Amino acid sequence: MNRPAEPYVPPSPDRYEPFEPYVFDYRPTPITPFEYLLRDLLDELFAAYPVLATQVGDHRFDNRWPDLSGTGRLARIAMLRRWRTRVASLQDPGLTPDERVDRHILQEALDGYLFEEEALREETWNPLFYVELIGNGLFLLLAREYAPWHHRGEAFVRRLRHLPEVVAAARENLLGMPDRPVSRLHTETALQHLDGIRDLIDEATRLADRNRYDGDGFRLPPRMAGAIPPAVAALDAFRVYLEHDVLPRSSGEGRLGPDLYARKLRHVLGSDLTPSDLVARATREAAAIRAEMARLARRLWPAWVGAEPLPEAGAGGTVDDVVVRRVLDAIGAEHRRPEELAGHCSREIARIERFIRRNQMLRLPREPLEIAWTPAFMRALGGAFLSPPGPLERGQKSLFWITPPGDDWPPERVESYLREDNDRMLRLVCIHEALPGHFLQLDWSNQCPSLVRSVFGSIAFQEGWAVYATQSMMDVGYGRRDPALLLTHWKFYLRSVINALLDAGIHAGGMTEDEAMRLMVETGFQERQEARAKWDRARLTSTQLATYFAGSVELWDLEIEARRRWAEGHGGRREDVPDPALVGGYGDVGDFDYRGHLAAVLSHGSPPVRWLRQIVLGETPVWATA
Repeated sequence: MNRPAEPYVPPSPDRYEPFEPYVFDYRPTPITPFEYLLRDLLDELFAAYPVLATQVGDHRFDNRWPDLSGTGRLARIAMLRRWRTRVASLQDPGLTPDERVDRHILQEALDGYLFEEEALREETWNPLFYVELIGNGLFLLLAREYAPWHHRGEAFVRRLRHLPEVVAAARENLLGMPDRPVSRLHTETALQHLDGIRDLIDEATRLADRNRYDGDGFRLPPRMAGAIPPAVAALDAFRVYLEHDVLPRSSGEGRLGPDLYARKLRHVLGSDLTPSDLVARATREAAAIRAEMARLARRLWPAWVGAEPLPEAGAGGTVDDVVVRRVLDAIGAEHRRPEELAGHCSREIARIERFIRRNQMLRLPREPLEIAWTPAFMRALGGAFLSPPGPLERGQKSLFWITPPGDDWPPERVESYLREDNDRMLRLVCIHEALPGHFLQLDWSNQCPSLVRSVFGSIAFQEGWAVYATQSMMDVGYGRRDPALLLTHWKFYLRSVINALLDAGIHAGGMTEDEAMRLMVETGFQERQEARAKWDRARLTSTQLATYFAGSVELWDLEIEARRRWAEGHGGRREDVPDPALVGGYGDVGDFDYRGHLAAVLSHGSPPVRWLRQIVLGETPVWATA
């Protein structure tokens, strides 16, 4: 087996003092040449991206940060290009069918890393990049007990000691690009959330004190105390730098522009969908959803509005818009208080789990789930999130994060927030984030024997599954006796469709704030607080908001094709499975093994859907990499 002649070496490896990592390698023992190559590639990739390694579950580099200097970037680019060439040189006859798929996915993943290093260059124009890097690098060491405290605490101390280097690199890098000045919104948001890193340091100090007698941990408190002042001083200096140097010259908006957005979308989706395809399909879907919502709202009017007659005309929208808004307003009034959100979600997840067991939909996750408030450094994106354990870890909990209303919000803003995430919407959020959404899907993915499909999981598949799975729950009868839940579900799905329009409109179409707010509030029936938060999120991120809709429609296309092939193989015709007016609606119709199909979709890790189609249906993707 030929090993790489020039493995990646950080430009200044001596700056890290000796560190004895806690190593429990869950990677399977390599047998084939492809598996040996993949192991070598991952060794170098994780050394180059140590925070990624911690997130994935390889803890050999828990003491390090990536080298963010110009020399470090060039070293990573050289490493990625060398591996891209090696992976591309693999010949099909020497690979198993699964390895042929994995080779393509690996090539595309390396292309994505190269795009970020060579074209996107967020480290030059996005100060939030550093807040999230530092926050994740510290938080991941505290969030899960993947190793004894003396390892995690020691790694935390080492990262603290070298945190000033990250800040120094930020000062060197945050100069913008010729066509992309530093973003003002990203700068302001970084300043708002910088204190969240201080919270992590305080939490580590408390853990060090409580665990001072855990193994060698009794030596940690003094070393932690010694590492904190320089790290805090670096963070304080970073704040001053952002406020007095970067902010005055931050004239950018963070919009990618049509060309860069199209390139990034291709890497993120791993799909044949272009931005124009995405917008056209989302526009059609939005119209169909709104028509269905109007039909349901008219049926629900007597139960939720009362004896008042249906309007004949209304200001601020069509009659249908007025009817839908009035019914949704009444449904939204049933919501929890802020302090009740976590407990409510916990009870809902238990109910959903019972439904899945009773209907024998899918195998439930093997690992635990904990509901917690979103860490302060992550609250810029708002909403609910799932933070799963890495694919190389076992027995670790997933974290279902809920973002609470801000302590400084006025009452009307809090009320708008809670009306959007009302009782029924939270039931749908629990499906999306937990069961059978992200929590279940990622648990299945982490059991997949393909390291490529779990380590380099497709965000479009993951987000698409969570949207697709919510409709699947409706199709098998979840909440069947609560038509208000179904109306809320269509609003929730419409939100994912509008996310795609918003993402493409902002980054490739010059969408204004007024246009975005009208799209979300008037077309999508969203509360203004939800819409304001999404306007910021859409500008702080790019392409991520498109993954919900893009991934889900590709999964629906896959199901429809599977149903048509089943019909052809059982004496029927493809035409017996028509295109539905809206997604879903098939459920357990006929003898098609719906639950078997869901399991087949989940059983292959988290590949881009176009490669999943090849695995499940035997199709070759249109733009398969040579």
